[in-house]
Amino acid sequence: MTIEVRQIREEDIESFHAAVGVVAREHRYLALIEAPPIERATAFVRRNIEKGYPQFVAIADREVIGWCNIPPASREVMAHVGDLFMGLLPQWRGQGLGERLLRESLVAADAFGYLRIELGVFADNPSAAALYRKAGFVEEGIKACDFDQWCLPRRGHHGALQGLRRLTPRRWPRSRSGNRGHRASTPRPA
Repeated sequence: MTIEVRQIREEDIESFHAAVGVVAREHRYLALIEAPPIERATAFVRRNIEKGYPQFVAIADREVIGWCNIPPASREVMAHVGDLFMGLLPQWRGQGLGERLLRESLVAADAFGYLRIELGVFADNPSAAALYRKAGFVEEGIKACDFDQWCLPRRGHHGALQGLRRLTPRRWPRSRSGNRGHRASTPRPA
Protein backbone atom coordinates (compact mmCIF):
# COMPACT_ATOMS: atom_id res chain seq x y z
CA MET A 1 0.00 0.00 0.00
CA THR A 2 1.27 3.45 -0.90
CA ILE A 3 1.30 6.07 1.82
CA GLU A 4 1.47 9.69 0.77
CA VAL A 5 2.84 12.34 3.14
CA ARG A 6 1.90 15.87 2.10
CA GLN A 7 0.60 19.23 3.23
CA ILE A 8 -3.03 19.01 4.34
CA ARG A 9 -5.82 20.06 1.94
CA GLU A 10 -9.42 21.09 2.58
CA GLU A 11 -10.59 17.73 1.29
CA ASP A 12 -8.76 16.09 4.24
CA ILE A 13 -10.60 17.97 7.00
CA GLU A 14 -13.23 15.34 7.87
CA SER A 15 -10.73 12.49 7.77
CA PHE A 16 -8.22 14.50 9.82
CA HIS A 17 -10.94 15.25 12.39
CA ALA A 18 -11.85 11.55 12.58
CA ALA A 19 -8.20 10.52 13.07
CA VAL A 20 -7.73 13.07 15.87
CA GLY A 21 -10.85 11.68 17.51
CA VAL A 22 -9.55 8.10 17.44
CA VAL A 23 -6.22 9.05 19.02
CA ALA A 24 -7.83 11.43 21.54
CA ARG A 25 -10.20 8.72 22.78
CA GLU A 26 -7.21 6.52 23.65
CA HIS A 27 -6.53 9.01 26.50
CA ARG A 28 -2.80 8.29 26.25
CA TYR A 29 -1.07 10.48 23.70
CA LEU A 30 -2.89 13.77 23.22
CA ALA A 31 -3.93 16.49 25.64
CA LEU A 32 -7.49 15.96 24.42
CA ILE A 33 -10.34 13.81 25.64
CA GLU A 34 -12.01 13.87 22.24
CA ALA A 35 -11.59 15.69 18.95
CA PRO A 36 -12.65 19.33 18.99
CA PRO A 37 -15.95 20.11 17.26
CA ILE A 38 -15.73 19.76 13.48
CA GLU A 39 -16.26 23.53 13.09
CA ARG A 40 -13.15 24.26 15.17
CA ALA A 41 -11.11 21.63 13.35
CA THR A 42 -12.24 23.08 10.01
CA ALA A 43 -11.28 26.62 11.04
CA PHE A 44 -7.90 25.35 12.31
CA VAL A 45 -7.06 23.54 9.08
CA ARG A 46 -8.28 26.39 6.86
CA ARG A 47 -6.18 28.88 8.83
CA ASN A 48 -3.12 26.63 8.50
CA ILE A 49 -3.65 26.35 4.75
CA GLU A 50 -4.29 30.08 4.32
CA LYS A 51 -1.24 31.12 6.37
CA GLY A 52 1.04 28.39 5.00
CA TYR A 53 1.68 26.85 8.42
CA PRO A 54 3.21 23.37 8.25
CA GLN A 55 0.50 20.75 8.64
CA PHE A 56 1.36 17.43 7.08
CA VAL A 57 -0.83 14.38 6.84
CA ALA A 58 -0.16 10.75 5.99
CA ILE A 59 -2.77 9.43 3.57
CA ALA A 60 -3.63 5.79 2.82
CA ASP A 61 -6.66 4.92 0.67
CA ARG A 62 -7.66 8.62 0.70
CA GLU A 63 -7.94 8.64 4.51
CA VAL A 64 -5.78 10.51 7.01
CA ILE A 65 -3.88 7.96 9.08
CA GLY A 66 -1.51 10.40 10.78
CA TRP A 67 -0.69 14.08 11.06
CA CYS A 68 1.95 16.51 12.21
CA ASN A 69 1.11 20.20 12.43
CA ILE A 70 3.33 23.06 13.56
CA PRO A 71 1.31 26.27 13.89
CA PRO A 72 2.92 29.27 15.57
CA ALA A 73 2.65 29.65 19.32
CA SER A 74 -0.59 31.34 20.34
CA ARG A 75 0.91 34.63 21.56
CA GLU A 76 2.00 37.04 18.81
CA VAL A 77 5.27 37.83 20.59
CA MET A 78 6.12 34.12 20.19
CA ALA A 79 5.41 33.97 16.44
CA HIS A 80 8.96 32.67 15.83
CA VAL A 81 8.07 29.54 17.84
CA GLY A 82 6.14 26.64 16.37
CA ASP A 83 4.04 24.34 18.56
CA LEU A 84 4.25 20.76 17.28
CA PHE A 85 1.35 18.32 17.56
CA MET A 86 1.23 14.91 15.92
CA GLY A 87 -0.50 11.58 16.05
CA LEU A 88 -0.90 8.27 14.22
CA LEU A 89 -3.78 5.84 14.14
CA PRO A 90 -2.93 2.77 16.29
CA GLN A 91 -2.56 0.29 13.41
CA TRP A 92 0.06 2.52 11.71
CA ARG A 93 2.44 2.93 14.65
CA GLY A 94 5.86 1.30 14.79
CA GLN A 95 6.39 1.34 11.02
CA GLY A 96 8.54 4.47 10.65
CA LEU A 97 5.65 6.63 9.53
CA GLY A 98 5.88 8.95 12.54
CA GLU A 99 9.53 9.64 11.73
CA ARG A 100 8.66 10.36 8.10
CA LEU A 101 5.83 12.74 9.08
CA LEU A 102 8.03 14.49 11.63
CA ARG A 103 10.99 14.82 9.26
CA GLU A 104 8.93 16.34 6.44
CA SER A 105 7.12 18.67 8.85
CA LEU A 106 10.40 19.90 10.34
CA VAL A 107 11.80 20.65 6.88
CA ALA A 108 8.68 22.72 6.17
CA ALA A 109 8.92 24.41 9.59
CA ASP A 110 12.54 25.40 8.88
CA ALA A 111 11.53 26.78 5.49
CA PHE A 112 8.65 28.65 7.13
CA GLY A 113 11.21 30.42 9.32
CA TYR A 114 10.60 29.15 12.84
CA LEU A 115 13.57 29.66 15.14
CA ARG A 116 12.32 27.24 17.76
CA ILE A 117 9.85 24.37 17.84
CA GLU A 118 8.28 23.17 21.08
CA LEU A 119 6.17 20.20 22.07
CA GLY A 120 5.06 18.26 25.08
CA VAL A 121 5.13 14.49 25.39
CA PHE A 122 3.74 12.47 28.26
CA ALA A 123 6.46 10.85 30.35
CA ASP A 124 4.86 7.43 29.88
CA ASN A 125 5.35 7.64 26.10
CA PRO A 126 9.06 6.81 25.73
CA SER A 127 8.72 5.84 22.06
CA ALA A 128 7.57 9.33 21.11
CA ALA A 129 10.21 10.98 23.32
CA ALA A 130 12.90 8.88 21.60
CA LEU A 131 11.57 9.88 18.17
CA TYR A 132 11.69 13.57 19.09
CA ARG A 133 15.21 13.28 20.52
CA LYS A 134 16.33 11.54 17.33
CA ALA A 135 15.01 14.57 15.41
CA GLY A 136 17.11 16.96 17.52
CA PHE A 137 14.73 17.88 20.32
CA VAL A 138 16.11 18.23 23.83
CA GLU A 139 14.27 18.14 27.12
CA GLU A 140 13.65 21.47 28.80
CA GLY A 141 11.86 20.20 31.86
CA ILE A 142 9.08 18.13 33.30
CA LYS A 143 5.70 19.55 34.21
CA ALA A 144 3.83 17.70 36.91
CA CYS A 145 0.27 16.92 35.99
CA ASP A 146 -2.16 18.45 38.45
CA PHE A 147 -5.14 16.46 37.17
CA ASP A 148 -6.75 19.39 35.46
CA GLN A 149 -8.98 19.08 32.40
CA TRP A 150 -6.65 16.89 30.30
CA CYS A 151 -4.83 14.90 32.96
CA LEU A 152 -7.91 13.49 34.64
CA PRO A 153 -8.71 10.84 31.99
CA ARG A 154 -5.12 9.57 32.13
CA ARG A 155 -5.74 7.58 35.35
CA GLY A 156 -3.22 4.81 35.67
CA HIS A 157 -0.59 6.70 33.68
CA HIS A 158 2.35 8.70 34.95
CA GLY A 159 1.04 12.25 35.20
CA ALA A 160 3.97 14.24 33.84
CA LEU A 161 4.63 16.09 30.64
CA GLN A 162 8.14 16.46 29.26
CA GLY A 163 8.74 19.80 27.59
CA LEU A 164 11.00 19.43 24.56
CA ARG A 165 12.38 22.04 22.21
CA ARG A 166 14.34 22.12 18.99
CA LEU A 167 16.33 25.16 17.98
CA THR A 168 17.19 25.94 14.38
CA PRO A 169 20.90 26.61 14.81
CA ARG A 170 21.67 28.22 11.48
CA ARG A 171 19.44 31.24 12.16
CA TRP A 172 19.87 33.67 15.01
CA PRO A 173 17.19 36.14 16.05
CA ARG A 174 17.74 39.76 15.09
CA SER A 175 18.01 42.37 17.78
CA ARG A 176 16.14 45.67 17.56
CA SER A 177 19.20 47.22 15.90
CA GLY A 178 19.04 44.59 13.14
CA ASN A 179 22.20 42.78 14.28
CA ARG A 180 22.19 39.04 14.76
CA GLY A 181 21.74 37.80 18.30
CA HIS A 182 24.65 37.16 20.67
CA ARG A 183 26.66 34.02 20.16
CA ALA A 184 29.15 34.82 22.88
CA SER A 185 29.13 37.27 25.68
CA THR A 186 31.82 39.98 25.37
CA PRO A 187 32.16 42.55 28.14
CA ARG A 188 31.77 46.15 26.96
CA PRO A 189 34.06 48.89 28.26
CA ALA A 190 32.44 51.17 30.84
